[in-house]
Amino acid sequence: MATYDLTPRIAPNLDRHLVFPLLEFLQEQQLYPDEQILKAKIELLNNTNMVDYAMDIHKSLYHTDDVPQDMVDRRVEVVARLKALEDAAAPLVTFLQNPSAVQELRSDKQYNLQMLKDRYQIGPDQIEALYQYAKFQFECGNYSGAADYLYQYRALCTNSERSLSALWGKLAAEILMQNWDIALEELNCLKEIIDSKSFSSPLNQVQSRIWLMHWSLFIFFNHDNGRTQIIDLFNQDKYLNAIQTSAPHLLRYLATAFIVNKRRRPQFKEFIKVIQQDQCSYKDPITEFLACVYVNYEFDGAQKKMKECEEVILNDPFLGKRVEEGNFSTVPLKDEFLENARLFIFETYCRIHQRIDMKVLFEKLNLNYEEGERWIVNLIRNSKLDAKIDTEMGTVIMEPNQPNVYEQLIDHAKALQGRTYKLVGQLLEHAQAQPAR
Repeated sequence: MATYDLTPRIAPNLDRHLVFPLLEFLQEQQLYPDEQILKAKIELLNNTNMVDYAMDIHKSLYHTDDVPQDMVDRRVEVVARLKALEDAAAPLVTFLQNPSAVQELRSDKQYNLQMLKDRYQIGPDQIEALYQYAKFQFECGNYSGAADYLYQYRALCTNSERSLSALWGKLAAEILMQNWDIALEELNCLKEIIDSKSFSSPLNQVQSRIWLMHWSLFIFFNHDNGRTQIIDLFNQDKYLNAIQTSAPHLLRYLATAFIVNKRRRPQFKEFIKVIQQDQCSYKDPITEFLACVYVNYEFDGAQKKMKECEEVILNDPFLGKRVEEGNFSTVPLKDEFLENARLFIFETYCRIHQRIDMKVLFEKLNLNYEEGERWIVNLIRNSKLDAKIDTEMGTVIMEPNQPNVYEQLIDHAKALQGRTYKLVGQLLEHAQAQPAR
């Protein structure tokens, strides 16, 4: 299953601290040799201040109680630097820890800066020191302290670029602390800034969208409403264009969201076209499953891909989240995926066959006859399918459903309008990117 592991593609688009949860998952799944994972962890830690953690991994990797001298020296350096930054930021930290003093702050940043200077002798140097102190805390693995200081820094910072950097750091810290509601708020705030017309350049804008989508995977596959919101974000034209041009592997997560989310079908037809167009640039069992069902109508192939999809989900750090239920461990998304995947096969199969042999159908759904019969009875009862079961013949009979000409015309008009807006948007972006003459 390492063939389908996306960590090598995803990791370059994450803060190095966000890569650690992925490596932890891969280590638990034993997708790679343990030694390889530990070496990857040490390589990541070399550019952080988490020296104690690096020492522990070194001992585990080489089965020794000794550590290299450079690690010992690095720890002394980190402690000294932390103390220096703490002293530099102390005046502002002391102010922020005083509730009555903080009440003097207003929404007007210029007023706050002048007030801090006049009453507390706190100037730009102390504010900059707070940022450096927060950043250093983050690098040390103190995500809670870093998040608090970065939040307070943004309330005082007047430099838009530095404020944006602090927001990225705050988002990473909230993700690492698994504060999904707060992380979603920060994500939306960051998206608003990136999508604004005043954002630096079109090239940086595209790159920032790619980073944002990769970071969002942590949130969307843990937040209660995340599987809906990933469609809202990834399926927007600007973000979908970024995926197709620079990060096609993200199609796995958008495809999964469409499969497990039944209420997003209006956008689904257009997404199938994207899957069809991008089969050369990226494919895995999940995208190939959709191609089998909706592009090639290859139901035997879809059945095989369903089995592969199950393995992909179980070994994907974002999709394979386990939940402990008593003495059992389950992966809820896998169960939802397989249930809806069977439904997709059934619906499509029913559209092109009027009389269906249930035995043949159940083979394509990977169900035995008893399970399949119970499943199909519940499906017909709970859905809008105009079908009935002939138990003597062992068949499902589908009533012909003629498409409404007016609905087809409306759908085509909406699709044409959407493509027109998309083309106009691309032309405007291209025009803005051209240098003035």
